[in-house]
Amino acid sequence: MPARRSLILALLLAACGAIQPPPDTAYVPPGAFGPLDNDLGAANQSSWAFADAARTANHPVSAARAAAAVDYLAGELSSNPRFVAMSPFTKQEMLQARVDVRRVLGVAPAAPSQVITNALLQFADAWQSGDRTGALQALAAPGFTLPPDQTLRVLANMPFIQSANVATMDAANQMLPGGDGEPL
Repeated sequence: MPARRSLILALLLAACGAIQPPPDTAYVPPGAFGPLDNDLGAANQSSWAFADAARTANHPVSAARAAAAVDYLAGELSSNPRFVAMSPFTKQEMLQARVDVRRVLGVAPAAPSQVITNALLQFADAWQSGDRTGALQALAAPGFTLPPDQTLRVLANMPFIQSANVATMDAANQMLPGGDGEPL
């Protein structure tokens, strides 16, 4: 009998598959995405920006903040226990959105989220304050494969990225009180 139980337990564990480590997650300081809670602010900013490419056209600061929000949220939603009730489909959508946004920006797939999120937020702050040199230096961070001027051109003309549109909209909706996710 004990051998049979051990076999059944082993089969059940094998059926569950390998436990995946949480995805790479960046830390952002309070207020990084506005005066709201960072998670909600990131979801709101990115869902607004990725809903229509015209919203970020010629606004590289908005595009950079939205891209940073996606990179950050992809890890945060899957690793923070606060979002345990959020749909696993939304979490997967956000991870795919990270991949797709990185592809558009020319970011290496394995680049640490902390490096990319920091660089995009530093770019946005520097560009907004008129520091073009500092902004371009931020886009030269490890993980960016395009020259900074080319990354700037992409940010100024960010195309519509359907996966980012869907993921950010789903995440923002589920963060609303009464949504499918954990109420904030």
